[in-house]
Amino acid sequence: MSLSEMKADREAVVSKINGDSRFLSRITSIGITPGCKVKVLRNDKNRPVLVYSRDTMIALNRKECNGIEVTEVGA
Repeated sequence: MSLSEMKADREAVVSKINGDSRFLSRITSIGITPGCKVKVLRNDKNRPVLVYSRDTMIALNRKECNGIEVTEVGA
């Protein structure tokens, strides 16, 4: 599933990142890489998705989240 499909207060592990080299560079530079754990803090419709990963709170727009595939943990 993509990160944009996750519900709030759920945790997942990033399994794959899809996109062009500019997108991959940007996402990996902020610490989101395959294998890292993320927690969705907020996922409100028509708003950026707020995630917590590697001791950092990150806001990602929905288009970016569609390119990040995750596997939910603890479900």
